[in-house]
Amino acid sequence: MSAEPNPTPETPDAEPRPRRLTAAAALAALEGLAVLAGGLYMLVLGLTGDPDGRRQAVTGGVTLIVLALLPLLAARGLLLRRSWSRGPAIITQLMALPVAYNLLQADSLAIPGGIALAVVAVATLVLVVNPETTRALGITGPGGARDPKRES
Repeated sequence: MSAEPNPTPETPDAEPRPRRLTAAAALAALEGLAVLAGGLYMLVLGLTGDPDGRRQAVTGGVTLIVLALLPLLAARGLLLRRSWSRGPAIITQLMALPVAYNLLQADSLAIPGGIALAVVAVATLVLVVNPETTRALGITGPGGARDPKRES
């Protein structure tokens, strides 16, 4: 972490937010909203419908709603150019990949969902670890040293 403050949109000399950073934030928000929608669906089904196990549906719904906070907070942090947001964004994508794999193993309509989730997770990972994104978030190299090749 750097002792220098991250540039914010209010700072007059701040560079504009890179498109890659905006795209990563949008994809993370999309994932968060999808998980939130799934959690709300499970919760409503558990409370009003006829699920296999009411307690299990309610617990699963609440769990998904809480888990949706991670990508949503990461997306907000990426948009605001907060360096801490890269970690939760990467963790979210790494958690999404096994879920996508499991969806791809199904013999149902879950396969297109698995393909979409895998594409979004890999694309977001690539965008978040991109050097341009890393610089925009104010993340420096090991020991706080900046890469001299990138500063020239």
